[in-house]
Amino acid sequence: MRRPRRKAEETREDILATAETLFRERGIAKCSIADVAHALQMSPANVFKHFHSKAALADAICDRHISRMIGRFGTLDEPAPAPERLAIVVRRLMEAHLQDIRENPFLFEMIFLMSEADLPSGRHYKALIEDLFFDLIRQGVESGAYKCAEPHAVSRHVAAAFASVLHPVILAKSDEAELYDRCEGLARLVNAALQNPLVK
Repeated sequence: MRRPRRKAEETREDILATAETLFRERGIAKCSIADVAHALQMSPANVFKHFHSKAALADAICDRHISRMIGRFGTLDEPAPAPERLAIVVRRLMEAHLQDIRENPFLFEMIFLMSEADLPSGRHYKALIEDLFFDLIRQGVESGAYKCAEPHAVSRHVAAAFASVLHPVILAKSDEAELYDRCEGLARLVNAALQNPLVK
């Protein structure tokens, strides 16, 4: 009896979940598309139909993880004033990355291996971070705590300013105590700039 045909999205999700498990267990360098296909009892060609390369598969896993992680910070339900909220959100985001370094090293192996490539997950992460800062700045402007005429443009600069405590590759190579000190110092600098903009 033939198995019923599955929807492409269901097959894609099965591939992602299986590949993530295998990458976690073996590491991305020691796992091939053929290994993923074998675990799913399908042909490698079927996997390639959904992901044209191992890099594309790893990129999709990273993107899914990034979306879940940033989603936890999207509510911005901190009752604190905008300057405190900015510092809290950045610190928590940094801590989420540090937790991943400890608990999900396979993700960072993928990020290291693909850090030089301009992949969709990297661009998506950048956009999500900028959107997060835009929301924080917009709320600060609405409350009167921040003075900012161009929140969209400024959010890009703020995201760049915090890169040294939010970029996974930098985090993996840094001392945690130094990171916390850096994060606090950057939050003070950014808040000072948002509360007291330079006169043009």
